[in-house]
Amino acid sequence: MPVRAAIYGCEGLALTEAERRFFREAEPWGFILFARNVSTPEQVKRLTDELCSVAGRVVPVLIDQEGGRVARLKPPHWRAYPAGRRYGELYARSPELGIEAARIGGRLIASELHALGIYVDCLPVLDVPVPSAHDVIGDRAYGETPEPVIALGRAAAQGLLGGGVLPIIKHIPGHGRAGVDSHLSLPVVDTDAATLARTDFAPFKALADMPLAMTAHVVYTAIDAAAPATTSPTVIENIIRGVIGFDGLLMSDDVSMQALDGTLAERTRASLKAGCDLALHCNGKMDEMQAVAGEVPVLAGEALRRSAAALARLAPPEPFDESAGIARFKALLGASWG
Repeated sequence: MPVRAAIYGCEGLALTEAERRFFREAEPWGFILFARNVSTPEQVKRLTDELCSVAGRVVPVLIDQEGGRVARLKPPHWRAYPAGRRYGELYARSPELGIEAARIGGRLIASELHALGIYVDCLPVLDVPVPSAHDVIGDRAYGETPEPVIALGRAAAQGLLGGGVLPIIKHIPGHGRAGVDSHLSLPVVDTDAATLARTDFAPFKALADMPLAMTAHVVYTAIDAAAPATTSPTVIENIIRGVIGFDGLLMSDDVSMQALDGTLAERTRASLKAGCDLALHCNGKMDEMQAVAGEVPVLAGEALRRSAAALARLAPPEPFDESAGIARFKALLGASWG
């Protein structure tokens, strides 16, 4: 069955008839859920089942479940997880314990997601923030140098994969130096290419074996002063596919974010032309989704190969004593968890 190079959100807790018709015709690669789509475990499972029914297959459903301030699933129905920086603080005292905590955290998140029919998580964050940057990344990052970001990012990804959930590394090739929030405006980074390669790009290169990645809506003037990574053939071909060596499935960050110029159709067209395999559109607005749908092709060629390779990484959850995992996680993180 053909699928098209897009991921869409939806408006509410259940699909409307208009959404059902649109998604059947649009044939998206996947869907993404937000807090507006979440009420109870039973409701979320009904929604993911409905998305698969409309798609006519077990469709990838994504969510941003990092922990800290970026968590779509919250208490009382789901556990609260710490922001990435908390793992980094533990890593600074004991790398071994920090890695263990990040791996268990990823595995516990995967357990909750898998039960809901959500098999892709927008985690880990591999950005390396600098002190002068906007706090849109902030404590979401594991640390301020590549070493802890690499170690903890891989541990979190391993935890997700062990729980039957695919990780997405983000925001490739690095959002850590952004001076503004790319949801609202376009960040421009003037750092030289050698420094970027040594710091910002390093975690992505170290985790280039991951199945999925999400781009950064950031201009790196030393590489391409005219376009952000998402719409820059130079950044995607030379840096993401070249220097970093990422050969997995590459999706744009949300094309409705204000960092990008032009209409939704123009943004979608530019991201795919630049080398993104999939265009991500998140807000569930029907007119915008229709504009995106008019630009996305059937997945084919290298994009189709990368999609098949990514989805082949999905496996049934490995054996896991969840009660013991929770107890160990609490022992590692103490009062900071929850």
